[in-house]
Amino acid sequence: MRLKDKVAIITGAAGNIGLATARLFAREGARLVLIDAQRAALDAACKEFDSVTMLPITADVTSAEDTIRVADATIARFGGIDILFANAGIEGLVQPTGDYPEEVYDKVMDVNVKGVFLGVKHIAPRMREGGSLVMTSSIMGLMGAPRNIAYTASKHAVVGLMRSAAADLAARRIRVNTVHPGMVESDMLRRLIERHPDPKQRHADLIARIKLGRFVAPEEIAHTVLFLSSDESCMTTGQTFLVDGGYLE
Repeated sequence: MRLKDKVAIITGAAGNIGLATARLFAREGARLVLIDAQRAALDAACKEFDSVTMLPITADVTSAEDTIRVADATIARFGGIDILFANAGIEGLVQPTGDYPEEVYDKVMDVNVKGVFLGVKHIAPRMREGGSLVMTSSIMGLMGAPRNIAYTASKHAVVGLMRSAAADLAARRIRVNTVHPGMVESDMLRRLIERHPDPKQRHADLIARIKLGRFVAPEEIAHTVLFLSSDESCMTTGQTFLVDGGYLE
């Protein structure tokens, strides 16, 4: 097993990518600490995991106190931390920049950027040497898009966090990389399509742009995260990993 006895913290664990990654990590022998702000969703997600090797924690990734509590609880339960998958994120609104609500912009940046920063600040220093920190960015972290300023800005910022953290943590052989999902079959993508004036046409337009002809499955993102979390990527750090089926030119 590729993660046997490694201790992995996953934020946004009740979401599509987080849960798919947790399932794959469990099959590969990891001990899981599953973090989500939505208690009911987290409770439902955790029912399928062995309680002996899994610790669920309801926590807000934008809170330093909660982040420290997660690190403390993980070490108390499992004795150390090997992997942090900083995956929690929100999409905000699809709206022209001039009309974009400031409070929504602040919330997106808080969850998507500050939430990752706090993981780097409070969890990474307590990780074992040779560990791995994987951050979820997005295809929007490598391109621009109209009517999507907050999400796009936040996911570009995650790349900057990754590159700085990769330099900071290299002395302890902790690798830091970003994964960039394209159009993933997920609740987030469904919401974005449904908000479009013509959802059917929007769906068709997105599929037409993807060279491999379909949306990405959450499990396909999870396999990239597994590689980056395993010892197979022991010489890989400071890199961006795009999983988009050929959407980005």
